Amino acid sequence: MAHTGDEPLSNQERSELDELRHRVGALESGTRPQAARHHPFRSTGSVLLILFAALLSLLSVVAVWANSVVRDTDRYVATVGPLASHPEVQRAVTRRVTDQVLAQIDVDALVKQLQDTVSEKGVPPRAAQLVGNLHAPITSGLKQLVSGTVERVVTSTAFKTVWVEGNRRAHSAVEKALTGRADGAASLQNNQVVIDVAPIVARVKERLVSAGLGVAAKIPDVHTNFVVFESKDIGKIKTYVRVLQIMGSWLPVIALLVAAAGVYTAFNRRHALIGAALAVFAAMLFLGIMLTVFRDVYLDHLPPGASPAAAGAVYDALIKFLRAGVRALGAAALVTAVGAFLSGPSRIAVLVRTSCRRSIGAMRDVAVSGGLRLGAVGRFVHRFKRWIGAAIVVIAAIVLFTWSYPTTMVVVWTAVIVLAGFAIREFLDTGSAPAATDSRSTATP
Repeated sequence: MAHTGDEPLSNQERSELDELRHRVGALESGTRPQAARHHPFRSTGSVLLILFAALLSLLSVVAVWANSVVRDTDRYVATVGPLASHPEVQRAVTRRVTDQVLAQIDVDALVKQLQDTVSEKGVPPRAAQLVGNLHAPITSGLKQLVSGTVERVVTSTAFKTVWVEGNRRAHSAVEKALTGRADGAASLQNNQVVIDVAPIVARVKERLVSAGLGVAAKIPDVHTNFVVFESKDIGKIKTYVRVLQIMGSWLPVIALLVAAAGVYTAFNRRHALIGAALAVFAAMLFLGIMLTVFRDVYLDHLPPGASPAAAGAVYDALIKFLRAGVRALGAAALVTAVGAFLSGPSRIAVLVRTSCRRSIGAMRDVAVSGGLRLGAVGRFVHRFKRWIGAAIVVIAAIVLFTWSYPTTMVVVWTAVIVLAGFAIREFLDTGSAPAATDSRSTATP
């Protein structure tokens, strides 16, 4: 319908005019770079920057994890503390302490003492000789007594206290293992991070004496080490981890800047953003697979006598937060890729946006017809709609980037809040919605 310049435009006509201007602007912006679209160096540079950013993102996750393990004592204790209740770790500690206690008890001396006692009582020589043949039964019974006592101590709350405090002291040893700096009560021995469980031996000694095994009182103070981590290549590993620790605070920033440079260099920046997000997701997927592979390699190279189940439990605990970081960054990258895709001109993206816009518009119309008046708020949101959307995205990015240890759920809830923010923005945008006053004015002849 044609109209003169003096006639005011209806809301529908203004909406159609805005849509036409938007399409013309999109066509104009899409035709400008056509002459140089096939420039090889710019495209190659963008791809290389994006791939480099993906590699840096992988190193960033490892560096942040290394810093959290080395510098944050509470986080380290939270990592290995639950191992005190792990059945395989309890069995390994029980076996280790039992062997140390039995090594301090001279069974031969016990048998000889029993023979001497029997002889002093005037027992016939044949009976005294039978007592001498009780070496194996005495050894077996003694082992069962000590093992049962150790197991009761290890499964008690006392062991959990000793374990947590020992690991808190052992944090300095882990720091030495990864950075080569000072050691503490727990130490790095033969490329091993070990914890001294001597308090457990002392507690077992007390219980054995209380149970009537007087010879246990002669057990000296024994410093029994339980291996938390071991690697023949720890000398090499700590060199690389030291570099990552130094760069830990800067690598995430550098990775983000390199990725931004790769996207900015590309001709189609939306496609480049999708590619960068998918590259980071692929890097996280690769790192997750490598952690699983390295677990099998680590267990295959355990020293003789070590418990694979306990070693696997320790390994899983140590990299628990590393896996959480990998999943969180992978989820953030995937959400970014989906968001960039839905902002594009593809049929699916347009259909999704149109459906959401119409649904929210219908809800707004119902609210307006029910008496809701947005007034100046609606006009303000319509005028600064793009800036508001950019602010929502920037705030979400800052929250994720400054969160100490984001998890997958943090990423998911941040994405949900961002979507809710965009929905509210669309609801408040009354610039393209027919207002009640305009409807009445257009209906009047």
